[in-house]
Amino acid sequence: MFDVLKPAPHIQRLPEDQIDRQYKRYRIQVFISIYVGYMIYYFVRSNFALAKTYLIQEGFTKTELGFVASALGLAYGISKFVMGNVSDRANPRYFLALGLITSGVVNLFFPITSSITLMFILMLLNGWFQGMGWPPCGRTMTHWFSDRERGVKMSIWNTAHNVGGGTIAVIAMVGVSIFGNWKGVFYLPAIIAIVGGILFIIFARDMPQSVGLPPIEEYKNDYPDVNVDDRERQMTGKEILFKYVLNNKFLWYIAIANIFVYLVRYGVINWVPTYLKEVRNFDTRSSSIAFALFEYAAIPGTIIVGWISDKVFHGRRAPIGIICMIGVTIAVFVYWKSSNPIAINCALASIGALIYGPVMLIGVSALDLVPKNASGTAAGFTGLFGYMGGEVLAEVAMGSIVDKFSWNGGFILLMVSCILSIIFLSFTWNVHDRSTDDKQTAAS
Repeated sequence: MFDVLKPAPHIQRLPEDQIDRQYKRYRIQVFISIYVGYMIYYFVRSNFALAKTYLIQEGFTKTELGFVASALGLAYGISKFVMGNVSDRANPRYFLALGLITSGVVNLFFPITSSITLMFILMLLNGWFQGMGWPPCGRTMTHWFSDRERGVKMSIWNTAHNVGGGTIAVIAMVGVSIFGNWKGVFYLPAIIAIVGGILFIIFARDMPQSVGLPPIEEYKNDYPDVNVDDRERQMTGKEILFKYVLNNKFLWYIAIANIFVYLVRYGVINWVPTYLKEVRNFDTRSSSIAFALFEYAAIPGTIIVGWISDKVFHGRRAPIGIICMIGVTIAVFVYWKSSNPIAINCALASIGALIYGPVMLIGVSALDLVPKNASGTAAGFTGLFGYMGGEVLAEVAMGSIVDKFSWNGGFILLMVSCILSIIFLSFTWNVHDRSTDDKQTAAS
């Protein structure tokens, strides 16, 4: 590994009277850094969904665009797993920034080609660099925030991609205005990503020990249940993969559930502008508003779900995840059958508010199930299934099914996916139950 990507060395611990003040300051600084950094990742990921309406006008078919877009999920799924394993042994300060900058550079090339093959290759590259975003954030969260607070803190951080996914609709319109045509949908987000990566290097930090602070478990007196000989030891990639990830049946359950959760997530959001314009006669502005509603509604929904999983279900992520997916099933049906613009927007907002709860909870569950120095690999494993299975199907299957069997066929696929996600989440119903520990803590 390049020296610059190696974990930052531990330095001498600060005096005891400075630790609490410095810990609070750095936790805020680190959290804001990974929040904004990951938010910008979505500027150069979700922009293609908004570009589809323009590209269809340029003569591309939905099947072709679905094929190109599927490359993102294909590469991202593999990258999130592979680069997740690398990120467990890397400095997130430089790792995340490198992915963001290179993703921005790739986006600069999309508007200068009309070749489906070249666009597919560019999307593969973009997907690979996008895989360098989530794992270092997961690693950072496990090192700076303890087990009992992770559901709430992760739910707040997880809204970064909702803010990013919602804001890109505005940025895309501004980009079109600035550059005078559809190419601005790629150019402006790319510039923001490159600048954002540089700023991330300036403000982000590695683990607490790299700035003279104790491990988070010691600081919060909150030690997770995962058995490991030394929580701070850097494990080999092979040890992480075979000892803590592939042999964990519950990781397999949530990974398979992630296929269907992501299929619904991307099967809805990536086709919102196209569906609303073709079937419901929304103009570009109205479909962009609906697109943003889906993302912004997730912000309060995700935070509430995270709080419930921590405080009501005492660390159990599956029960509230299943409740959310039942709600998503109902909302998808309304979105499918309704022709009323208000009902459609309400249905999209409801899907957004509910679907990101399971998305976030599966990620948190992956962190719950392994030692903190294996967090990137565990998250990458579930992401591998979510993106290679879920997002790829959301693009390729939705595009081809809609072309051959109309939008009704696409919605049937979404409804079946909702049901399958509920089934696999139910297999982890009582996993990570900390109710006994919480009662003992409250009593003491």
